[in-house]
Amino acid sequence: MSDRTDASRATGGDDVVVSLDDVSVHFEKEQGFVDSIRNEPKRVRAVDGVSLDIEENDVLALVGESGCGKTTLGKTIIGVQRPTDGTVTYRGQDVWDAKDGTGEVTVPHGDIRRALQIIHQDPGAALNPNRKVLTSLEAPLKRWNSDMSTEDRRARIFALLDRVGMDPPQDYAHRYPHQLSGGEQQRVALVRALLMNPDVILADEAVSALDVSLRVETMDLLLELQRQFDTSFVFISHTLSNARYLAEKAGGRVGIMYLGEIVEIGPPQEVLRDPKHPYSKVLRWATADLDPSERQMTDPPVRSIDIPDPVDPPSGCRFHTRCPEAREVCRSEAPELGEDAAQPGARCAACHRTDPNHEYWRSEPLDGVEADSAPQESDD
Repeated sequence: MSDRTDASRATGGDDVVVSLDDVSVHFEKEQGFVDSIRNEPKRVRAVDGVSLDIEENDVLALVGESGCGKTTLGKTIIGVQRPTDGTVTYRGQDVWDAKDGTGEVTVPHGDIRRALQIIHQDPGAALNPNRKVLTSLEAPLKRWNSDMSTEDRRARIFALLDRVGMDPPQDYAHRYPHQLSGGEQQRVALVRALLMNPDVILADEAVSALDVSLRVETMDLLLELQRQFDTSFVFISHTLSNARYLAEKAGGRVGIMYLGEIVEIGPPQEVLRDPKHPYSKVLRWATADLDPSERQMTDPPVRSIDIPDPVDPPSGCRFHTRCPEAREVCRSEAPELGEDAAQPGARCAACHRTDPNHEYWRSEPLDGVEADSAPQESDD
């Protein structure tokens, strides 16, 4: 396995709950009937060569443009999406071996499914409109805790509804989803995930559909419950401001994704204050409330706004077609995230510019790029 895939790992060791090793997820692109006959199927490289550790009580916020692969990666982390290549393990057990019943299975797949949960972006669509809240919340407990009495099930549900601020819980439990606000539906979805006492929860754009006034309140609730239940969270977001808030409050990490790869990862105060990857700088510029001084620039720090086709991503550094600092070597050589990323609290970026001795500094700039005369000094 290359340094590129090692670089996004956390500290490792016995505290690792979920581990991805050189994982790729490729999909066949939908084609019209005629194209499907004439041409070979095209494959979208949604996730490419990602390795990642999620530890106990961990918080990771994944950020990137639409279509960068962050949701696919999140679903792969919790064992919902089967990888095309690479392995996903839960506490040392290969998730898909457990599901298929192959190899030595030390952790049953049912235990894995209970331990890895998801909160969808649209909680209203995830809740059965024809079922009361109580019926929807009882269903997973009946399936996975069949020996639990009706009284115990309802006591647990009412206690969690009360914990997330839905008071009186008996009233909310007997409502239908359409009788709840968007924020209340999201709280029900959170309760349903927490009912299983999970080790990891994937929150896929869990606050993007909420009014601005409810976002901070909901994020604070998520973080409070994360601490109370000792649960690890993987947050998917398309905005750096939400990612920064969540990761900073929890002492977690921010991971920047571009065309299926993690291009920068580390503590939020370091990644966002002094981004090393040019794509991270673009996201920072595009987030007005993150650093108002960045908006003094009239143009974004990017050569092209067009995102390359994930079916046929650029060679070398995938960002070189848009990067305002790209040189010839960026066309042919893919940058590595760096070996030191395995250390606790370390941050890294997949950019040749982070190495002052790299061939990049002797390479010719691409058309439209003004070359720096020397490696940039870090602000750290």
